[in-house]
Amino acid sequence: MSNTSRNEERTEANEAQIAVHWKEEQYFQPSQSFIDQANLRDPDVRTRFGEDNFPDCFREYADLLTWSKPYHTVLDTSHPPFWKWFTGGELNACYNCVDRHLEHYRNKAAFIFVAEPESDAPVAMTYQELYVRVNEMAALLRDFCGLKKGDRVTLHLPMTLDLPITMLACARLGVIHSQVFGGFSGQSCGSRIQDSGSRVLISTDAYWRSGKLIDHKVNADIAVQAAEALGQHVDQVLIWQRYPGKYSSPTPMVEGRDHFVNELLKQYAGRRVEPEAMDAEAPLFLMYSSGTTGKPKGCQHRTGGYLAYVAGTSKYIEDIHPTDTYWCMADIGWITGHSYIVYGPLLLAATSVIYEGTPTFPDVRRPWRIAERLGVNIFHTSPTAVRALRRAGPDEPSQCQQRFKHMTTVGEPIEPSAWRWYYEEVGKSQAVIVDTWWQTENGGFLCSTIPALDAMKPGSAGPALPGIYPVIYDDDGNEVAKGAGQAGNLCIRNPWPGIMQTVWGNDQRFIDTYYKRYCKNPDSTDWRDWPYMSGDGAMQAADGYFRILGRLDDVINVSGHRLGTKEIESACMTVPEVAEAAVVPVSDEVKGKVPEVYVSLTPDARDPAAAARKVVQACESIIGKIARPEHVYVVQDMPKTRSGKIMRRVLSAISNGRDVGDITTLANGSVVEDIRTQVDSARAAARKP
Repeated sequence: MSNTSRNEERTEANEAQIAVHWKEEQYFQPSQSFIDQANLRDPDVRTRFGEDNFPDCFREYADLLTWSKPYHTVLDTSHPPFWKWFTGGELNACYNCVDRHLEHYRNKAAFIFVAEPESDAPVAMTYQELYVRVNEMAALLRDFCGLKKGDRVTLHLPMTLDLPITMLACARLGVIHSQVFGGFSGQSCGSRIQDSGSRVLISTDAYWRSGKLIDHKVNADIAVQAAEALGQHVDQVLIWQRYPGKYSSPTPMVEGRDHFVNELLKQYAGRRVEPEAMDAEAPLFLMYSSGTTGKPKGCQHRTGGYLAYVAGTSKYIEDIHPTDTYWCMADIGWITGHSYIVYGPLLLAATSVIYEGTPTFPDVRRPWRIAERLGVNIFHTSPTAVRALRRAGPDEPSQCQQRFKHMTTVGEPIEPSAWRWYYEEVGKSQAVIVDTWWQTENGGFLCSTIPALDAMKPGSAGPALPGIYPVIYDDDGNEVAKGAGQAGNLCIRNPWPGIMQTVWGNDQRFIDTYYKRYCKNPDSTDWRDWPYMSGDGAMQAADGYFRILGRLDDVINVSGHRLGTKEIESACMTVPEVAEAAVVPVSDEVKGKVPEVYVSLTPDARDPAAAARKVVQACESIIGKIARPEHVYVVQDMPKTRSGKIMRRVLSAISNGRDVGDITTLANGSVVEDIRTQVDSARAAARKP
């Protein structure tokens, strides 16, 4: 075999070399009115945050915080990859989010809580009231539970004001909080209790979801039992009441173990707790990944660097001012909610909206009614939510009175067609959009346009943020040049303040997962030798903008051609009748793997068979015949988590004839059997002569 043939074969088999067929999109410019009021308008900012000024450039972010003791070193690289940020400094997260704002913003709303039942009026909590409530909760945790600096507490709370109050009370004491997404099962919560070594669980009796008052206390009992089975004893279970003074769960309280927070708080009325001065490197919280298999992975985030990074990115990328009313429609149980519902907005003295329920209940106009009533001018959501809202009511936003200056997408790549709808219908062609890329491990945004300085391009996250130096590597560690039309593994060459400290209790897992693959010299203390591996595939266009293609393990090898599932999904979404698309790999004796497509349609779609044919045509014309789906299934609804994320692993199990596994965390588990029956029937029909 010739050298050329060997090289071609190696390239075809290369895990990181994904063929890219996306077309380049047009640019959209920010409006002059937005530019005039923006927090960041300095065109030299990327030079100021360039490598020549690294790491001292991040002093600008640290200066947004109040330090009880100044730091002496911006970045300590003596023990890579366990970077230390702002060493020697001390501060308290709760003080920075609440106390320091009282002089100027005491009577300004810190949060506005919107219950799912629309008959319940929104509740505004001022910074003064938040200060009082957090202090009383901190006194309870310290004096009743005996919690102290460095202890861990697991929270399994829904989207009510009880959650940020509890988080901030923990931070005031230096207690490490570990919030488990409220939609996770009790079993999932129990495994996280065990891993973190928590002896206190804080939960609630019930919460509203899609018109039903859900029994949540039952999950607390399951979580405690699961933790016990894994060897971790829980001493106390604190239960917030959704309606204080009324117990809304049919699950009985356990005498001696379970306590109503609302009742206990009466003993601590008016109490004040001095905020603990925490070392900049002291852990602030654990955020567990949402993986479905294996041991939970607790991302451990530090106090100083994390707060500095979310303050900086909230101010300059989200463009949050103290006068803004900001609504991030994520869940606080995810990193987005920690960074950009609680800590980021509060650090800037903004007003942050917390919504309890689903965005389409009781109807698809609910988000726009909330935004109009509260005067929301910054809106932050996921592509999943964008697609769902477009599917349910494509013309609704243009007929409503919401007025946004700024909109964010986060969590996954957004297709150009969905981006345009978001821009034109929701933002009314006036709001800027930042399409952000980052991960649980990262603390805050890593790639995004700077809203007042950079043009927007549908489907592209944009350039790296100031102070972030990305690189795309192939499997052999060779850099993939921008404009090459090839994708690879997106890595970050430098540390940044928001990067996680480690995997809780497992430093080696941290090294192996994020640094081992591309480490140039394990004995080096030079940060340049320790690039962070994201595990996401990406390409960089000639203009320097990054297009994120999703996880590299979400790649289908069709006859030696490697296709990203996100790219195929994007092709499907160009069909006007398609509201949502999910692509999964299916084993094939001849081709190795082939793509199968699941789509749900818009309400006005009349001919499912015709829509399926258009999907096939779109895949072939946009990507090529190699991307032709083996099957296209038009389904009534996708299996989704309660945060709205499509569970592709469930669809993959159905397509490959496997057990779907645990589906207790799905919001609509009943659709799984419907889809399986549909797939089985279609295959049986295809086998008939």
